[in-house]
Amino acid sequence: MNYICMECGRKTALSDRAIYRCECGGLLDMVWDAGSTDAERLKRLFDARLGERGSPLSGGVWRYKELIHPELPLSSIVTKYEGNTALYENDRLGSYAGVRRLWLKALSENPSGSFKDNGMTVAVSHGRWLGYDRFACTSTGNTSSSMAMYAALCGSEAIVLLPALGVALNKALQTEAYGAKLLRTEGGYDEGIRFLERHALSLDLYVCNSINPLRIEGQKSIAFELAHQLGWSLPDWLIVPGGALSNAAAIGKGLGELYQAGFIAAMPRIAVVQAEGASPFHRMVETGRRPLVPELRPDTVASALRIGNPPNWPKAWRDALERTNGVTVSVADRDILEAKARIDRSGIGCEPASAASLAGLRALVAKGIVHKDETAVCILTGHMLKDTDAIVQSLRYAGGTSQRQTRAEARAPLPLLPEVIRSELARA
Repeated sequence: MNYICMECGRKTALSDRAIYRCECGGLLDMVWDAGSTDAERLKRLFDARLGERGSPLSGGVWRYKELIHPELPLSSIVTKYEGNTALYENDRLGSYAGVRRLWLKALSENPSGSFKDNGMTVAVSHGRWLGYDRFACTSTGNTSSSMAMYAALCGSEAIVLLPALGVALNKALQTEAYGAKLLRTEGGYDEGIRFLERHALSLDLYVCNSINPLRIEGQKSIAFELAHQLGWSLPDWLIVPGGALSNAAAIGKGLGELYQAGFIAAMPRIAVVQAEGASPFHRMVETGRRPLVPELRPDTVASALRIGNPPNWPKAWRDALERTNGVTVSVADRDILEAKARIDRSGIGCEPASAASLAGLRALVAKGIVHKDETAVCILTGHMLKDTDAIVQSLRYAGGTSQRQTRAEARAPLPLLPEVIRSELARA
């Protein structure tokens, strides 16, 4: 495996120090020779690992180690057997979105409650292999809680630059409960990323944000596990929420490698969904003007999408859009909350950023970009309990009005009398 710069093409071998950008300032990729892979042999190996218990290779990320980080010693792997998340087919949500068949990939079922675990296990394991014991990130919540969990698991220190505004309280509390040192900072996610890029080396911090190419390598496993679950035959569309754009980039990269190595016979298309109040990537695609113009004050109910300058936009452009003939769309907060209410009522549940995928799919069908006879997978990125304030908002949308009072907010308790309960049941 080697690093290769997206800007100048310079190739650099794996070394004993962390590298996040090329000397020219370009983003780094990890590359391996997919053309020399024996896909059928690896399919049998991956099938065999489904029956393993207690091995690092039994998880839904390291099961695909040969495609992710073949050089990493097993002894360096820090894992909670992440991945292994369910794939739900749901006809009601498919009808709501307007497609023939719909699955939901519930990455919310990961150990820390979000898709970040798929990438974080690889980033922290690699950092540990290099000898680091202080891991750092800036985060709107999911990255920090995942990093803090893995750092605690291997007895290391986690340092989190937490924006002063726009972070769901539950995510911050989860991060702190894992023992991370939270440093509330001025500015948002974007300012935190710039700080870590400039100063992580002098502070001896291993950065676990998605500027770290090892994070992307771990998140590729989402595409691998999804293809494995569907018998190596993917649907027409994968619908992916887009904040920092690491997931869109990683899933697109993973699909490209699966196709090149002969695991899949056809490439699905990727749709990247952003919130209207935080959609710099969609605006760039819609106008056709590059580079991306950052949004100075991103604002959306979906806190995980509240990113104005997504660092992985060049990778998302190449791997999610160019490689898969992908598209972008932006959706309003009200549509995100309505979609969230539908997903919650389906028994699956998700945080608002996840629901953007269903809202985005519905919008793409309405625009005629996705056809009603096509099939799709919506990527659900985070657990519904990550943001309980959003649950209250989506319950109001589920009631048909943004003013509806939820039952949990009702002030007066009901007396436990049959006639009272009967009356309430009749009203419900």
